[in-house]
Amino acid sequence: MPRSRPAIDSELAAALRAVPIGPNGVFDLTDIPATRQAVRALAESIASTIPDEPTVTAHEIHVPRAEAPAVPVLLLRPQDAPGPLPVIVWFHGGGQVLGFAAQDAPWLKQLCVALGCAVAAVDYRLAPETPAPGAAEDGYTAYRWISDNATDLGLDPSRVGLAGQSGGGGIAAATALLIRDRGAATPLFQLLMYPMLDDRNATDSSREITDMGIWDRATNLLAWQAILGDRADTEDVTSYCAAARATDLAGLPPTFIGVGELDVFRDENLDYAARLRAHDVPVELHLYPGAYHAFDLFAPQSHLAESFRHTWNNYLTRHLAKTPATPTAS
Repeated sequence: MPRSRPAIDSELAAALRAVPIGPNGVFDLTDIPATRQAVRALAESIASTIPDEPTVTAHEIHVPRAEAPAVPVLLLRPQDAPGPLPVIVWFHGGGQVLGFAAQDAPWLKQLCVALGCAVAAVDYRLAPETPAPGAAEDGYTAYRWISDNATDLGLDPSRVGLAGQSGGGGIAAATALLIRDRGAATPLFQLLMYPMLDDRNATDSSREITDMGIWDRATNLLAWQAILGDRADTEDVTSYCAAARATDLAGLPPTFIGVGELDVFRDENLDYAARLRAHDVPVELHLYPGAYHAFDLFAPQSHLAESFRHTWNNYLTRHLAKTPATPTAS
């Protein structure tokens, strides 16, 4: 007998009723170019309603590399905060097929002021034009460049963290694996908001969430098909393409994961958190009852969204104040 699905939180349900949901969901991946245009228009509309932070400068950097195009990075920094500043390397949401770095600039600027940190938003390449692991390679290139040039930029090379939302959370997680496996300096943390981790779509939640309209199973299958092509759900997928494929999670940075109970990514997020703990990685995990994917974006004034923002802001505040522990000689 199939189990009944929990009810949507009442505030989130009210917000969902106000969202124009087409037959293919809010994010129609049957027409990626048109949906990209719609996402850009929506982001620009939302940005126009958020007061600017004049004390935060925005500077686009193009990080060069030999074998591929330069990686655009939008560096946001508060002018009044004393340096050297900690820095968050940020990966925007959009299922790895939609979105752009500047879409998050309005609220990232507010974050810079609140936390006294810089943010480097990575404009990673999107699928299907750039299949995985291209986006994670962009993330690694940006992280290495920020870390290597931190002192010249007035940033603290010992306090560089990774963070990302949805598809960008998946890229942050894959970037952390690349950083570890290539022997670069370990990030201070990885903060993963309902991250997209597993191309196999075999969990209970991936089968249950089919009619929410936000990011359901059908949308997720189309996204992974764009990201991986014929490789999706085969053995020909590395952990740099889908972080849940990693079997060894030792040596990764302290990790924050937050996800809704009614999110298609719920179970792959819970499993990743459990496996990180099994490999002695410090994990802070938050599961939000009655919450669908990206609930904090669709219902920003809800109590659950306020709780989520407070929780991850608190995590960042605590971790950005730290410096990595130095191993003691035995």
